[in-house]
Amino acid sequence: MNITKWGRRAALAGLAAGMVTLAAPVAAQSIAGNYRAEGRNPDGSAYRGVVTIREEGATVFMSWRVGNQSYDGTGTRNGDVIRVDWGSDYPIVYLRMPSGQLHGTWANGTALERLIR
Repeated sequence: MNITKWGRRAALAGLAAGMVTLAAPVAAQSIAGNYRAEGRNPDGSAYRGVVTIREEGATVFMSWRVGNQSYDGTGTRNGDVIRVDWGSDYPIVYLRMPSGQLHGTWANGTALERLIR
């Protein structure tokens, strides 16, 4: 195979660009939007509701509507881990799953919540 001087340069430039792309950090996928909430209270009873999430940088704003009740919280995001203070003694801690769902625990780990788009 006969590669010209310019062909080698183009190939090396393409390889270098690809390596830079691989070395660059991957931006976290946004979690902002509307979700359906399914959860279990500390007593084991089930609940359903809706949640709206808004992101501003690493700050996360959440609003829940469960039955007749509304809750608001503010938290932080570190990669796929979201920690939200919502007025309780313990925060809700979510993990963003590969599917895009958020799986969380609250009430010091005695309650669970799953947020589905």
